[in-house]
Amino acid sequence: MSNPLEKARYLGSAHTPAQLPPDGGFEVAFAGRSNAGKSSALNALTRQNALARVSKTPGRTQQLVYFEVAPERYLVDLPGYGYAKVPMEMKAHWQGFLDSWFKRREALRGLVVVMDIRHPLKDYDRQMLDYAVARGLPAHALLTKADKLGRGQQAQALQGVRKELAAAGIGQVGVQTFSSETKQGVDEARAVVAGWLELL
Repeated sequence: MSNPLEKARYLGSAHTPAQLPPDGGFEVAFAGRSNAGKSSALNALTRQNALARVSKTPGRTQQLVYFEVAPERYLVDLPGYGYAKVPMEMKAHWQGFLDSWFKRREALRGLVVVMDIRHPLKDYDRQMLDYAVARGLPAHALLTKADKLGRGQQAQALQGVRKELAAAGIGQVGVQTFSSETKQGVDEARAVVAGWLELL
């Protein structure tokens, strides 16, 4: 099957609003806690081994990293927090920058939240989903590292997350299991992202 995301290439990083590309075209953002497997997911979706750096020190991404998939079609890797040892003022800067980017970015078409299937829906994950829902953006949750659980446990975790989102009034968020190791769920997730970017 052809992969509409495989031409992705690194375009640049933004630490301030001035460094962002022009606010045109379509963008899909990827968010996730530092150890959730976000870089591996991006690499699996684009079928490139080193597009997003898979770091042994979680939390290395401290800027918005833009990858161009096609003219005016972008994947945006958001900074992951959790284990990152980041000074408070850096966190405050990020919070402000991300907040305004999320609220005002016209090109943003959807958000993928990457979470470890064994530890889903931590505060950060919820915050990112709330951002999307508040703006009326479609959101999709990838429950990564699914290969670490048996089929039954995967189904249970998936059901649990769906229930929790429904209880929080955001049941419209898509949820799926995913493994960059075994490629489970990669085609499904790729179709969601390519659809938002209108590449299908």
